[in-house]
Amino acid sequence: MKKADIETFFARLQAANPEPKGELNWTNPYTLLVAVALSAQATDVGVNKATEKLFQEVSTPQEMLELGEEGLKQHIKTIGLYNSKAKNVIKAAEILVRDFGGVVPQDRAALETLPGVGRKTANVVLNIAFGAPTIAVDTHLFRVGNRTGMAPGKTPLAVELKLEKCIPKQYLRHAHHWLILHGRYVCKARKPDCPACIVNDLCRFKGKTVAV
Repeated sequence: MKKADIETFFARLQAANPEPKGELNWTNPYTLLVAVALSAQATDVGVNKATEKLFQEVSTPQEMLELGEEGLKQHIKTIGLYNSKAKNVIKAAEILVRDFGGVVPQDRAALETLPGVGRKTANVVLNIAFGAPTIAVDTHLFRVGNRTGMAPGKTPLAVELKLEKCIPKQYLRHAHHWLILHGRYVCKARKPDCPACIVNDLCRFKGKTVAV
């Protein structure tokens, strides 16, 4: 995709949704970290249901430790892989209390030292909680980057690095959200809704769907 087309692509997404928001519920950087960690291989809707009461009871790593692993499991047992996720959340809380004074670090490398926190989760937290211009490549972003021709790559990291290079700086902070929402609701995996797509003419996808 040409540089001018990428500029137009994001200008249109911005015009349609000037302040995009993530769909996970959270109250502070710590609860966001927990929510994102729980969302792996789970839907945001499912995570929000599980954390509604949890986040009324827990808002800090210390409170999570006081709740304990078994207590946490009772809140999140409707989420896939909840046993391993509960272990990771408790271990991460221990590290945050012990090594970071109970504060979520604003550094990707430090975040990635926490159990259950990979590059994608760290990027989401840095972007949403702290406003960093990071790109968290999930399945939606990976698909949109490749399908549109904007940032083709064989791995999430390859797509992430290409997006960071090609997206104009003024759009970087919100690019992560625009692309996720676009992939989730318009550029869907099985059947993209190309007729309703506001960037259809810029996209390089050869298998575009047409209105019936």
